[in-house]
Amino acid sequence: MRLSLTTWNINSVRLRIDLVAKLLKSERPDVLCLQETKCIDDAFPLKRFKRLGYEHVALNGQKGYHGVAIVSKIPFESTDIRTFCDKLDSRHISVSFGEKANIAKPLVLHNFYVPAGGDIPDPAQNEKFDHKLRFLDEMKACEPLHPRGEDRHILVGDLNVAPHENDVWSHKQLLKIVSHTPIETEKLQAALRAGEWVDVARDRIPPSEKVYTWWSYRSADWTVGDRGRRLDHIWVSRALKDAVSDFKILRDARSWERPSDHVPVTVTLDV
Repeated sequence: MRLSLTTWNINSVRLRIDLVAKLLKSERPDVLCLQETKCIDDAFPLKRFKRLGYEHVALNGQKGYHGVAIVSKIPFESTDIRTFCDKLDSRHISVSFGEKANIAKPLVLHNFYVPAGGDIPDPAQNEKFDHKLRFLDEMKACEPLHPRGEDRHILVGDLNVAPHENDVWSHKQLLKIVSHTPIETEKLQAALRAGEWVDVARDRIPPSEKVYTWWSYRSADWTVGDRGRRLDHIWVSRALKDAVSDFKILRDARSWERPSDHVPVTVTLDV
């Protein structure tokens, strides 16, 4: 069975539901993971998704901020929500797929929205940055995020860290900018190593190539200078490494009308 999965920080699912519909009609992923949905669960546009063929929905939302969702054409076996840093701020949801989806071996999917961290890269001066660092530490320590052996797990989302030199437009100029500081990149890489995860983008794209998924709203024209960062990630457990058959970043979505500052990222696996 071939499974396609897209992750996208939508920056308000209600505001950009037409863009989501455009994506789903053109790309037709089996599963869509959204971050920064910015609405309570009761306000999520369920009917629109069901009309588009996505009848299975797992939600963890809150009013006006954060929020994650998984919408799917195939049914879940179970859903789960974890909290980090003792905050009920809707930054994680996971689902498992199995017999109901005609998947013989269980498949677990985690969807994350890691804190952005504010503007000052000093945890003593900036509580938001301190929260981000603690969140990354808890991801590293979280046992359910440590797949081993034949465990088939996927972790996706806006992880708000561009870990490698060519995940940003200028490594030198962004070393003191939140999302690419050494302490953040080290902590994200530590979480990846602790779970023995495979970073799909960097497994398939040479480290020498620039890769971006986010371009700031602060630039009037995001294409000028191409000043992007790779903040959106897809990781797979080692048991799924060889199952990855395709990976793509829908860069053109950044030019859609009233776009998110992030673009969709898709992986296809033979499961």
